[in-house]
Amino acid sequence: MKIPQIRAAVAACLCTLATACSLFNGVKHSEPTPPPPPPPAPSEPEPVATQRFEVAPDEDVVGVVQIVKSTKEDTLTDIARRFNVGYEEILRANPKVDPWLPGADRPIVVPTQFVIPNAPRTGVVINIAAMRLFYFPPHKSGEPQVVITHPIGIGKVGWATPEGVTKIVRRQADPTWRVPVSVIKEHRENGEELEKVIGPGPDNPLGKFAFYLQWPSYLIHGTNKPAGVGLRSSHGCIRLYPEDIAQLFNSVPVGTQVRVVNQPFVFGWHDGQLYMQAFDVLEDDTRGWKKAPKKLLSQSLAANLQKQLKAHNEQVNWDEVSVLSHDPRGVPVPISLANVSLDQVLASASKVQNHLPDGSTWDGKSDLPMDEATFHQMISEIEPGSSGGAPAPAGSTTPAGSATPAGSTTPAGSATPAGSTTPTRPGSTTTGSPSATPTTSAPAVKPRAPGPPVTSAAGSQSKSTQ
Repeated sequence: MKIPQIRAAVAACLCTLATACSLFNGVKHSEPTPPPPPPPAPSEPEPVATQRFEVAPDEDVVGVVQIVKSTKEDTLTDIARRFNVGYEEILRANPKVDPWLPGADRPIVVPTQFVIPNAPRTGVVINIAAMRLFYFPPHKSGEPQVVITHPIGIGKVGWATPEGVTKIVRRQADPTWRVPVSVIKEHRENGEELEKVIGPGPDNPLGKFAFYLQWPSYLIHGTNKPAGVGLRSSHGCIRLYPEDIAQLFNSVPVGTQVRVVNQPFVFGWHDGQLYMQAFDVLEDDTRGWKKAPKKLLSQSLAANLQKQLKAHNEQVNWDEVSVLSHDPRGVPVPISLANVSLDQVLASASKVQNHLPDGSTWDGKSDLPMDEATFHQMISEIEPGSSGGAPAPAGSTTPAGSATPAGSTTPAGSATPAGSTTPTRPGSTTTGSPSATPTTSAPAVKPRAPGPPVTSAAGSQSKSTQ
């Protein structure tokens, strides 16, 4: 073959290879699918703790008001349990919301800011008007004071939770309930037979843990019906959510003082301003809130608060106090500032995510769901929420169950054990509790008669007592 022909053949081969390479280069390989973008960060911040607080010096208010958006599945009882508030607390703060069908994306006020009751900050302090317990663990000098607070259920009308000072004498896991004759009789009149002794288990109204007080027949205990927390649903005992009594059972020692007060209108200092937190007056409170509301409210202002008002050259906005006392919402509002209202407080409240806050004692799922029918069935029952006692006769100053049961041993000394004051019925002045401090109860429906609202024994909203 001649050299020119060889060169031509080589050139042709090179052209063919180049074309082939260009064809391979033109094939596009599929690139890996990029990962999906991360979900958008929630626009609302995390909810803040609702149970354990450090109490700053010269402060009387702990916590913050929070607002969440309800989900399609939520009821107000779900949100209340999630944020460790009681049934009446959540209803009172949201008077225009259907408790069983709030609807999706409905703003719900969560009343998790609390004015500490006017009482010594030691041991357990219970404000039956607020249906809330405060525990002040011992602390050393120089350490911050801590308060742990939980919602409670209290005695219904006729079986009122007593006021006064007592102490914890023993505690019991898996308690046995020995049903008093008076409670058996009450149930029998309603067509139900009760066993005389109910041992540990799901049918025991004392729940899994109980504190026995120096007052005979009165306990602080759990419950087998958590929806009754935040209601007047017991025979005088104080009941807590199962998770809350479990926490206290492991931290509150025997011998701890327990002080029960009845303060429907609580005042306290916060950030340089005097605040008022208003609850409903208990139905059986006899202190005449309708006749002399301003006088009684003035008496509720502790002497140290009045001195602070003078020192700050501040005055009480009595117009706002009147509004709050006639339409209690259970949300602290500053009353030493002019032109500050509940609406303004709620408008500036933190809007947070609707899930369990850090430090919650609840697991977020136990005892759910509670539907409306089950709830109303529970309310209609005569609840055996107490270890004993019978309703005191009308006009008596001794609460139901304060007498020592027949056959039991009376503590050394007189009928009133050492270190304990004689318990009194709501509305009376109690030895050992703050002076003539007003009292309140469950929520009330509008319209109502003039004067602070009251609520029924079951805790359902009702018109004021005439």
